[in-house]
Amino acid sequence: MPTLRSSSSPSSVSSPLRRAAGGRQRALSGSSSSSVIVPYGNRDSDQTSQGDSDSLSADEGSDFEDSLRRSVKKRAARRPLKTTPVAKHPKKGSRMIRGHGQKDSELPASDLFDAVKAAKSDMQSLVDEWLDSYKQDQDAGFLELINFFIRSCGCKGNVTPEMFKKMSNSEIIRHLTEQFNEDSGDYPLTAPGPSWKKFQGSFCEFVKTLVFQCQYSLLYDGFPMDNLISLLTGLSDSQVRAFRHTSTLAAMKLMTSLVRVALQLSLHKDNNQRQYEAERNKGPGQRAPERLESLLEKRKELQEHQEEIEGMMNALFRGVFVHRYRDVLPEIRAICIEEIGSWMQSYSTSFLTDSYLKYIGWTLHDKHREVRLKCLRALKALYSSRDLTARLELFTSRFKDRMVSMVMDREYDVAVEAVKLLTIILKNMEGVLTDADCEGIYPVVYASNRALASAAGEFLYWKLFYPECETRTEGGRQRRRSPRAQRTFFHLLLSFFVESELHDHAAYLVDSLWDCAGSQLKDWESLTSLLLEKDQNLGDVQESTLIEILVSSVRQASEGHPPVGRITGRKGLTPKERKTQADDKVKLTEHLIPLLPQLLAKFSADAEKVAPLLQLLNYFDLKIYCTRRLEKHLELFLQQLQEVVVKHAEPVVLEAGAHALYLLCNPEFTFFGRVDFARSQLVDLLTDRFQQELEELLQSPFLDEDEVYSLAATLKRLSAFYNAHDLSRWELYEPCYRLLRKAVDAGEVPHQVVLPALTLVYFSILWTLTHLSESDASQVTLSPQKQLLSLKGRMVAFCELCQSCLSDVDSDIQEQAFILLSDLLLIFSPQMILGGRDFLRPLVFLPEATLQSELASFLMDHVFIQPGELGSGHSQEDRVHIEQLHQRRRLLAGFCKLLLFGVLEMDAASDVFKHYNKFYSDYGDIIKETLTRARQIDRSHCSRILLLSLKQLYTELLQEQGPQGLSELPAFSEMRDLARRFALSFGPQQLQNRDLVVTLHKEGIRFSLSEPPPAGSSGQPPNLAFLELLSEFSPRLFHQDKQLLLSYLGRCLQRVSQSLDCPWGPVTTYCHSLSPVESTAEASPQGYPRSKKRRTEGPSRRQREDVRPSQEESLQLSSIPPSPTLTSTAVKRGQPVRGLGEAEEEGSSEPEHSTQGQPLSGNQRSRFSSPRRLRTLLHPPGPGLGTRLTDSPGSCVNSRVKPPLFAAVLRLSLMEEDEDELEVHNEFSEEWRDADKHSSPSEHGLDLLDSTELNLEDF
Repeated sequence: MPTLRSSSSPSSVSSPLRRAAGGRQRALSGSSSSSVIVPYGNRDSDQTSQGDSDSLSADEGSDFEDSLRRSVKKRAARRPLKTTPVAKHPKKGSRMIRGHGQKDSELPASDLFDAVKAAKSDMQSLVDEWLDSYKQDQDAGFLELINFFIRSCGCKGNVTPEMFKKMSNSEIIRHLTEQFNEDSGDYPLTAPGPSWKKFQGSFCEFVKTLVFQCQYSLLYDGFPMDNLISLLTGLSDSQVRAFRHTSTLAAMKLMTSLVRVALQLSLHKDNNQRQYEAERNKGPGQRAPERLESLLEKRKELQEHQEEIEGMMNALFRGVFVHRYRDVLPEIRAICIEEIGSWMQSYSTSFLTDSYLKYIGWTLHDKHREVRLKCLRALKALYSSRDLTARLELFTSRFKDRMVSMVMDREYDVAVEAVKLLTIILKNMEGVLTDADCEGIYPVVYASNRALASAAGEFLYWKLFYPECETRTEGGRQRRRSPRAQRTFFHLLLSFFVESELHDHAAYLVDSLWDCAGSQLKDWESLTSLLLEKDQNLGDVQESTLIEILVSSVRQASEGHPPVGRITGRKGLTPKERKTQADDKVKLTEHLIPLLPQLLAKFSADAEKVAPLLQLLNYFDLKIYCTRRLEKHLELFLQQLQEVVVKHAEPVVLEAGAHALYLLCNPEFTFFGRVDFARSQLVDLLTDRFQQELEELLQSPFLDEDEVYSLAATLKRLSAFYNAHDLSRWELYEPCYRLLRKAVDAGEVPHQVVLPALTLVYFSILWTLTHLSESDASQVTLSPQKQLLSLKGRMVAFCELCQSCLSDVDSDIQEQAFILLSDLLLIFSPQMILGGRDFLRPLVFLPEATLQSELASFLMDHVFIQPGELGSGHSQEDRVHIEQLHQRRRLLAGFCKLLLFGVLEMDAASDVFKHYNKFYSDYGDIIKETLTRARQIDRSHCSRILLLSLKQLYTELLQEQGPQGLSELPAFSEMRDLARRFALSFGPQQLQNRDLVVTLHKEGIRFSLSEPPPAGSSGQPPNLAFLELLSEFSPRLFHQDKQLLLSYLGRCLQRVSQSLDCPWGPVTTYCHSLSPVESTAEASPQGYPRSKKRRTEGPSRRQREDVRPSQEESLQLSSIPPSPTLTSTAVKRGQPVRGLGEAEEEGSSEPEHSTQGQPLSGNQRSRFSSPRRLRTLLHPPGPGLGTRLTDSPGSCVNSRVKPPLFAAVLRLSLMEEDEDELEVHNEFSEEWRDADKHSSPSEHGLDLLDSTELNLEDF
């Protein structure tokens, strides 16, 4: 390995023998960078030993390879150009230039680094100062530059003059690697904090300025640049990530600056050649031989400089880029791809070839998003220039499929860049993208991400719309689009939306095209003229689509945000956009107000077209009716609205009409009187018709279909308007209640009439409550009290009607009654008096037990039913299933709200929780949220409800299947899964949930042994298998609680006649889940073993366990439970890990295997079913935790003084155990720190052991 000394320095000249010996020594040094760290000045002596470079020649395809081979002699310092600028004088306050006397002293290496880090001074002046110091002392100046790059890597070591003289590059790098033991994994390029935020930009700017300032002088000197390139090449091949990352960035930025210098040299050569040709073509009398000679000398000098620059670039490309473009670190790969893209763009003559483009093409398959982004952005810059596209044809044909497939990239920003790249290719390279390629991009216009959809919309516009609707320009000014071009645009848009059949809603297509074709979409004149034409050739589907496009464009211009479900990262509009939005809203209002009555008149018979037209009023500036004196058009609109309401009974039309009339009924408008009069006329018409038809229904026992339809339609219209308008003065409650009472008592009212009648009564109650709520408490007199009681009576009567409807034969009536009943119970719950409305207390209503039971039964019958399997979702049957699922979710959400707001008893939540696992895909989110809120309300009650859910499921299965073989059924396995999911819902707060889990286990044990075995049989109790479900909660217990529960289980089993010679399987499984072996998981939550120190002070375990509490105090946890004892799982000095009871006292060596939470297999069941083992688990020998439950007379049960003393002793014991465990943890941390000191000199141990290059097969 050549040294860092200049080849032109006399002291650095070494003999070939010495160089050969040094090469053999470096070959044994183990540095992987020896094959690429070859300085430009010594490449003649090391060319033959560079096997790696020869093997790379076929793959690299470098344009500078020939020039590298031609340059075979050691270069001396070149004579600089005559245009060498004079170095600037140091500015005032700049750092001082060091003299020769500091050459052998300790170098202040941090001066240059701190100046770049601070980024407060001008980079040009900083580089000029360094150049001045370098000219005074080359070795000291170059050492300062080297140490700057070393410090930029995060290494605190320096290259001393002695190292610089005696050590090779590989030895210096190895020495620095050994000193690189930083405390954290951060280095300047990745370190957080404001001080490092701008370091990378300052670092790159320094390298760029360095080359720029040296391009006329030191750049062609054989010493500094060649040795700097050699050092950076060696560092870039280091296994230390910081060295590799920083040096690669420096090398690539250095390469980029050299490319700019080479480009300038190329331009100078061309100018020189033109000047020479012009001078030579002059006549003999005018030709100047001295100038020709000067131009020839200048051309020769430029040629030599260009060869030198090309040699440096080739060395950097082959020594750094070829290896690092597939580095394991994605940041390094991204740097390489970004820089090669800039080389191709700036110096396309040399770099825009297939031998370089292939690297970008290969990296398109990279696994990391940032690398793929750099590839696409580099290609975008290349394809944007029409002059370069001709040289990209081969690359395009090779990698086009990959670029098209990246439209579906999982990262949205990558997909956006891919679509933009294909749009540029579409513009600049005709015929490259086939129809099949484009068809893969069209569906993206309906993507949920707006940036991606907008990019796809721009592609669609340039592919389909722009060629046909191109705007011609005259004199550089854009001419207004002709009406014919606009019609063509909308016809193409219609054909694409209708024929592609990709989506059902045109609003998303409009939003995708808004950024690129917003001016065409806002041409409402062309849109309305197309719709109002008499001789138009549009079909019914095309008319509906065109109306939807009109409404969508109006909404987009008025509101300025994308449709529902489309994600956008913007938080708001800019002032300019808000100004444009306001102008567009005024423009569309002025244009559409006169035309809206005409559109309603033309399409009044079609509900699908009328409903969106009525929605246009939501986006109008309604004040324009007054300011522009357009009241006559308002009268026409109100007439058309009345006709539409009378003509249609579809809910979507009626809701749109009622909402449009609500927008106009604003008392602030001057035309409010006219609109209110029109509303009264309409409601009078509907009310009179309803009263007439109702009398006919009540008097006649039979109505034909037309009369039923007419009455139902009238009720629907009234119900829709009652939702948006206060119709209390028409007193619709009494007739509707009479109608419903007849329907419940006699059952002679058709269900089409009952449904809107229920809604009418519901709205009547709510509007009455609104009037009473608006009056404050001071206004509550005797009359309002009567109103409150009257409203309470109406509400109770309506609840009774709805309760009766829950058992109706029609499912629609049942579901409607359940929804209305749930809403009313929630509105009239105790929550209604909050917020200073205590005067509404008489209205508070709580359902009786019978009503609660019926609501729960309805939920079981209509919600928790097994649905059919859904297909792709496109068939009509699948859509019906999806709508039914949404309806069931709505019913379940209403029931859960009643639970959480205290309207229903919280125990009723067990009917919901027990279906958590079975219906997780349909209602998992709703049940999980209900469970979380219930735990926040009352943690203890919620845990009892979870146990109640398991009891109910177990009892139902027991009644269906019987006690024999219960645990082998699939339904029992589902119950185990549900129990496991319930256990996970407690979360990681083990100490916070300690008392809850212990109480749950106790109640579960009581339930499992609550019923004795059948009389005269030796079988097990019927509920005993419940213990297997209970074992799923055992991992949530502390070790002390497990011992207490084992003892508690043993006492409970003593009351049941069980022969210990033949133990029951569920008992064995449950005892195994509570055995000490299972505590290993909780003993080491960090996931690694911990060694345990032997305690030398304090009382022994046996002495501390002599204090025995009573049974009740042992099982009743205190409000502040003591910290658990953490037991180490490490096997130290070959000693086996044993149980606390059996292993320590009896010395048993029988192996124990953990099967926590799972049924025991054959050999495991036999191992744990032995009488001795069961006795040990239920009655551990010795004074352990499990034997402290005795009732000795001397215990603290019969003493009034000992319980506080016992509690104090127990707390002291547990505190000592906690201190012991802390010592164990400290000892373990010290062991790991000692291991880290001897593991590796790098702070990234894994990075030192792994390869620094990726295989292309991994992409």
